[in-house]
Amino acid sequence: METGKSERLRSLPAVDAVMRDQAGAALADRHGRAAATSAVRGVLEDLRARISAGEEPAVTESGVVALASKLLSGRSLRRVVNATGVVLHTNLGRSVLSEAAVAAVVEAATRYSNLEYDVALGKRGSRYDRAVPLLTELTGTEDALVVNNCAGATLLALAAVVGEGGGEPEVIVSRGQLIEIGGGFRIPEVLALSGARLREVGTTNRTRLSDYEEAINENTRAILWVHPSNFEIQGFTESVGVAELAPLGLPVIADVGSGALIPFGDEPLVGDAVKDGAALTIFSGDKLLGGPQAGIVVGDSSLVSAMRRHPLARALRADKLCLAALEATLTSYLEDTATQELPTLRMLRAPEYEARGVAEGLALALSREDFGLEVDVAPSVARSGGGTLPLYEIPSFAVRLGGVEAKTLAEKMRASDPPVVGRVHEGRVWLDARTLLPGDEEAVVAAVRGALG
Repeated sequence: METGKSERLRSLPAVDAVMRDQAGAALADRHGRAAATSAVRGVLEDLRARISAGEEPAVTESGVVALASKLLSGRSLRRVVNATGVVLHTNLGRSVLSEAAVAAVVEAATRYSNLEYDVALGKRGSRYDRAVPLLTELTGTEDALVVNNCAGATLLALAAVVGEGGGEPEVIVSRGQLIEIGGGFRIPEVLALSGARLREVGTTNRTRLSDYEEAINENTRAILWVHPSNFEIQGFTESVGVAELAPLGLPVIADVGSGALIPFGDEPLVGDAVKDGAALTIFSGDKLLGGPQAGIVVGDSSLVSAMRRHPLARALRADKLCLAALEATLTSYLEDTATQELPTLRMLRAPEYEARGVAEGLALALSREDFGLEVDVAPSVARSGGGTLPLYEIPSFAVRLGGVEAKTLAEKMRASDPPVVGRVHEGRVWLDARTLLPGDEEAVVAAVRGALG
């Protein structure tokens, strides 16, 4: 290689050196360290290719950061500061991954992996060789399967179970559980796609065990039990649990929704559905589990195997990034460190005084800037969000910004980089501290500064 090229290549700064620079640290604060590091690495690889091709680009650490910043700012999917107080905000991406999960995703994305390769035997393996043992150990079940979302898991489970046997297959479900989930998907529509005939039992507010018993016939393939996690009926109600349905002699497919592996409010635990006799238990990966978007199924090995063999399984399978993040998340549960390592669980369980401390620190930082705003801290109410515990409230604290037109201020803060999303209430912008992540305070101050010119 020519001497000039070699010298220019050697002059390229290391990724770590760029990230230690003041501009690199600021980039990490704005976009998150993992995203910023990835962008810097991409810029350096591009510069390396250009130099090797004979170009002579000017290279400085600040120049690399500027190119990385331009790359990150031009993305349509980017970081947002969540100051709404809704922990599992569906529109803002639900769960934030743990540091271990992010590291696993980066490694899987930037390197070859043993996704479907058995290193010991030197031949093809299964992409589920790592997730399945973790799930079966955590839930005490025989087998498990991971697909790309919970609605897909429910569809696949029904299709696999319904496909067994002839006749006109039916699945029994309570009218009170015929819910609509996110994106306008309705349980009756999912059932129809599976090839099963829906047999509704009970009424909207009351369903008894006898309703299920009277509906069973020679064509009944399964009973679907759905936790109505995105709404709650109060008053004159009655419902039947999985433990009462299991002895009826049909497979009970229990969609418990949120993926709670440890107690939180009144949300049903995955382990309880398993102990109560559900043949298949279905739950999400990106709600109370605190991991990536995924639909997880655990239960009877013959039924899970039927799901794995079904043609839909290929269309719904989880990719390597999801599986990498899920494995790291599940490992936190096995090592009993989930409540410390998973951001979702930390935010949901953090004591009220911690939220107050964050709010007071942010209020102090805003007051020091002398923006001319009215800044104070007030008690607030945060929520779990994400279709879990619709009435559950979490005591919190928020910074209130007044003295200017609140709607205009909120709009300008959403136009910042990164966007800051709060809520307008009582003529002020409220920034709830419970959902602020480390480094978000600086972004909020910068957004207010930009909004006020």
